[in-house]
Amino acid sequence: MTTELPRRPAEPSPAAPSAASSFGATPAAAPAAAPAARLEPELRQLLVGREITLSGEITTCDRLLVEGSVEANLANCKEVEIAQTGLFKGTASVDNTEIRGRFEGSLTVKKRLLIKATGRVSGTIRYGQLEIECGGQVSGDVQATGMEEFEAKPTSGSASASAPASAASDSHKDMNATRIV
Repeated sequence: MTTELPRRPAEPSPAAPSAASSFGATPAAAPAAAPAARLEPELRQLLVGREITLSGEITTCDRLLVEGSVEANLANCKEVEIAQTGLFKGTASVDNTEIRGRFEGSLTVKKRLLIKATGRVSGTIRYGQLEIECGGQVSGDVQATGMEEFEAKPTSGSASASAPASAASDSHKDMNATRIV
């Protein structure tokens, strides 16, 4: 039986990698398990490294990490992270964004926009939730979007149910008046 184990990872059958990965101690099992692990998340990631400049259009990206400079239109992206050395100029429509570097242009964040202490954001900014660390800077046209829509969805059509929703909406607007430096 020990002579069969080294042959299993080399066999083309789909059951062989799972059998080999269950043993895990054999050196031949590690290379067979690595491609399977890489394929599981199937993330479409783009890394723009330091001292790299990219310009153009980026579509359907799961995660974009900017350490260099990007001048682009970005659409249908789930997550963007701009590192402290990163600069993004252009238009971006994303789900979540964390900014440690600079963003200049039009930014629409459907869920959470996090601006770290070293982050600088300027232009037209629309967001679902906003968090700014002490030292982070925002300038331009900044507005919360979609909060009323999210809060109005759970309510029924009755007048008594809609009054608390509008009151919650008004109080939420006050909470969104986040420090702008």
